[in-house]
Amino acid sequence: MANKYSAFNNHTVIIIGGGDTGYKLHNFFRNNPDRGYSSLGVFDDRPENVKDIKSYLGGTDVSINYAVTFGAKEIFCTLPGTALKKIEQLMLEADKNLIRFRLVPEFNPIEKKVPSIQYFGNIPVISIRPDPLESRFNRFIKRVFDIVFSLCVIIFLFSWLLPILAILIKLESKGPVFFVQQRSGLNNRTFKCYKLRSMRVNDQADKMQATRDDERITKIGAWLRRTSLDELPQFFNALIGNMSVVGPRPHMLCHTREYSELIDQFMVRHFLNPGITGWAQIKGLRGETKTTSAMLKRVEADVWYLENWSFLLDMKIVFLTVWNYFKKDENAF
Repeated sequence: MANKYSAFNNHTVIIIGGGDTGYKLHNFFRNNPDRGYSSLGVFDDRPENVKDIKSYLGGTDVSINYAVTFGAKEIFCTLPGTALKKIEQLMLEADKNLIRFRLVPEFNPIEKKVPSIQYFGNIPVISIRPDPLESRFNRFIKRVFDIVFSLCVIIFLFSWLLPILAILIKLESKGPVFFVQQRSGLNNRTFKCYKLRSMRVNDQADKMQATRDDERITKIGAWLRRTSLDELPQFFNALIGNMSVVGPRPHMLCHTREYSELIDQFMVRHFLNPGITGWAQIKGLRGETKTTSAMLKRVEADVWYLENWSFLLDMKIVFLTVWNYFKKDENAF
């Protein structure tokens, strides 16, 4: 059951697992609203395990759907280690639905490789992956960089280059200078992604990704894509705030739906703002994804970036992006 503070809390959560730890955690959230958490209630396959029956919401099999339906952003799992298969399945389902999953251990020694531990009262809570950009300070630093860097590109490069590129685009084919497409962004919210049009106007643009020797691509468009100049308008996206200079590349909505069913961790990349460039791109994981395994490698690189973010890493990615610009990239077309 949601408590009276839920309207003022930053995070609505559910607890999976009754018993003493689940009971204490639920009461801690209820009695400490200043910590910014509101517990909707507790799930357990055995109702008798839940000490406060008023907080019982059902079995574990319905927990994820309940979290999605009622907007829970985090799950705190207090199930014992003997329920490892159940925990693993819940973790995968939470990732697919963009819900953060936290393991709450019994009072046993914690493995050294566990990324991080928070304490709610005297209850330890494990985060299953490090997430440096959960820190407000880190997000502030990244946002300031996005604004400053984007303004510099727009003022000193795009302002004089755009009229030239616009004339070349219009001379070769009919249609607008800019191509605007709905893409998947932070928390899987859709946003308008801006690019310079590199194809002839066609009705397959929102369904089919570009391929090598794609007949839809114009001559000037091929050059724009090869040099990545078609991405320049995305600095307006970064300035607005629905993209970042560095982050996972945004995908078409149809690809998000497709690959979220095929790759377990695909939705994890949406914990971040999408980027103009990223760790995957400087590793050569760009362009057409012909196979699921190719997309999996890109997703693994994006998740690695999420878990290892630092301001210096962003600077390294920007530097290598510029460096690679002057090298031939076989995946750029």
